Amino acid sequence: MTGAGWLRGYVVGAGLAGEVSTSREGSLRRYRLFAERDPRALLGLDPLGEWSAAQVMALMADRCGVSGDPECRTGRDVIDPRRTVAALDGFAERIAVAVGRREAVLLGTGHPDRLLEFYASLAGALSAAGCEVLTPGAGSSVDITTRFGLRGHRLDYVRGVALVRERDAPCAGRETGAHTHSPLPVRVALAACAASGGPLPGLVIGDHGWVCGAGQLGFDAIGLGDSDDPALFVGEAEGKVSVAVPLDDAARSVYYRPLTRYVLKRACLSQ
Repeated sequence: MTGAGWLRGYVVGAGLAGEVSTSREGSLRRYRLFAERDPRALLGLDPLGEWSAAQVMALMADRCGVSGDPECRTGRDVIDPRRTVAALDGFAERIAVAVGRREAVLLGTGHPDRLLEFYASLAGALSAAGCEVLTPGAGSSVDITTRFGLRGHRLDYVRGVALVRERDAPCAGRETGAHTHSPLPVRVALAACAASGGPLPGLVIGDHGWVCGAGQLGFDAIGLGDSDDPALFVGEAEGKVSVAVPLDDAARSVYYRPLTRYVLKRACLSQ
């Protein structure tokens, strides 16, 4: 079964919506950091408006279904499954437009251990439908500031999906990579597109800095965001992100497979 009603029940049962693993404390902290314009929370977005922590929380309540009560400070966050499925519909519709236009597409993830298979399935379907799946800047250096200091990374692609690895990590091409919120990888990839004289992406698909970084630069971007990722939803509210799908982005990889099937069917790309 792949209908919207079934999927709403599925995402709750799998912990992708409903009560999720993201803590309320962590989300509130991220909302405060976003209001303070901390780069760790902005994900490459430069907000047009002045967003207070209270305004960010109100937006997240509207877009994701988290509690809008400032006195709710502990426990797990809640994501409204109806909002998740509605956003997946918009996500699929934008992919269908990309196919109709034969747009070049760039896919990237900061959650390769969780979401690589989801994006790789989309990349395969888009390629089969005639869209060019771009892989610019493979092997390029990306120096990212982490909680451990400045770490050297390199841009790599697995099954058409961009990710970063620590520079000294072995075996490029393996389906592993580093977790990152940074917009630097998408900036490096897009700069490589421009430098090569090849096509620029008509659509960027991903999460974290891949979506916000691309949207900030004026590229059409769609992606997945957790309840502690306010930048995607502020970007959507301000018109810099086309679609932000609220869901838990740290579940087991296999839990996203029904979402892949749903999106591909809605986009008329079922394999």
